[in-house]
Amino acid sequence: MAAREPFLGWRPRSLQSRQLLAASLGLLAFLAITGYALDRAFIDVAGQGLHDRLQAYAYAYLNGIEFARDGTLIPPEVPPDGRFDQPGGGLYADVELPNGRWTSASSTGQTLPRGEVLGPLQERQDGPLPMTRSDGTTGAVFRYGIGVIWAPGDDPKAEFPYTIYVMEDAGTLPKQVRVFRQALWGYLGIAALLLLLLQALILRWSLRPLRRVVVELERVQRGQLARMSERHPRELAPLTDSINALVDSEREHLERQRNTLADLAHSLKTPLAVLRTRLDSGAPESGLREEVDLQVRRMNDLVGYQLARARSGGHALFAAPVEIEPYAEQIVQGLEKIYAANRVVCEFEIAPDARFHGEPGDLQELLGNLLENAFKWATSRVLLTAQVGDSEPRRRPGLVLRVEDDGPGIPPDRIAAVLQRGVRGDERVQGHGIGLAIVQDIVQGYRGTLEVGASAELGGSRFEVHLPPGL
Repeated sequence: MAAREPFLGWRPRSLQSRQLLAASLGLLAFLAITGYALDRAFIDVAGQGLHDRLQAYAYAYLNGIEFARDGTLIPPEVPPDGRFDQPGGGLYADVELPNGRWTSASSTGQTLPRGEVLGPLQERQDGPLPMTRSDGTTGAVFRYGIGVIWAPGDDPKAEFPYTIYVMEDAGTLPKQVRVFRQALWGYLGIAALLLLLLQALILRWSLRPLRRVVVELERVQRGQLARMSERHPRELAPLTDSINALVDSEREHLERQRNTLADLAHSLKTPLAVLRTRLDSGAPESGLREEVDLQVRRMNDLVGYQLARARSGGHALFAAPVEIEPYAEQIVQGLEKIYAANRVVCEFEIAPDARFHGEPGDLQELLGNLLENAFKWATSRVLLTAQVGDSEPRRRPGLVLRVEDDGPGIPPDRIAAVLQRGVRGDERVQGHGIGLAIVQDIVQGYRGTLEVGASAELGGSRFEVHLPPGL
């Protein structure tokens, strides 16, 4: 692994740099392949153009050449191109006869390759072939030839074959290719610079939402913003929602810790004040012992309650889904032993795909307190229902937990009192007990709701927990 670090060190750390580098390499590779393809295409087209051009010159000479009665060649008065009349003009005509040869005026002083007499309508193109110019320098030519038969009148014996060769200086084609390549790569280079500049602007514009997320996150860290805004592209919404949920969760956790410490301190004031008063009043040892035992047990209950509240971690952002039925069976088995005298039967209606997304301890606290409360007040039956709650795209589904019993139920005028918030734990011992306070804290930590009412199926009380879709 250590041997790889020097190689990995060159990689850019910026997303914009990575994207620009990748786009630049891709663009350069594309332009290089395009340039090569165009270059080869031009060479092929230029070669085909050379063939067509030489062929056209040869056919022009074929149409213009005449022969006298004695077989003497009479060239056309006007050549197909003026360079055929210019010595060293770059275009050369050569007519190979059975007993001689005719060359154009441009061949004067040039040593050109001589071809053989071809068969009737036989064509040949070859080159570059070596030649020597009038100044002694060497060069090369491309050559095209076509074989023809001259047939004067109706006398077959007078027929004779001849071949027309047209040659062009080989330097013309490379010059055309060189000019084309200069223009091609020049324009491609300009296009590459413009496209790279455009790509940089597009990347900068595309990554602007990410930079805005970074700026907002820094402002959240400095305390200048309470949370991330919701004005972000859809692709970044899960990220910003997760950050907001994490920030809210941390703040709720900190607030819960502060409230727990404050509640604990406030709750312990009364038992401590009672003990101080008894000590200062000079109470007898036996009475003091009983009072100390009573207040210590009371403080132990308060501490246990506050610790239970603190352990309910609340909204778990990235917790794995937890199956409900195994925990419910374990809790019910224990409650059936505790309340065996009541002979209460607990029934389950748990959907196969219902899952609790949170800490297993929170699920145990929820089910344990709700089921214990139901077992305590039920006559003979308790019903636990778990089903999938609300769902939203790209979010884990919610959950609905419902615990019902066939007991006396809760009077409607007591429901508000049971659900009121901010009441000290020792003031909620009456009615459905201290466990309901823990249930409320857990449900609030998961941003859910707790509803209390009458059971339509069993006739007793109904406690229904709704947990919303999570991240």
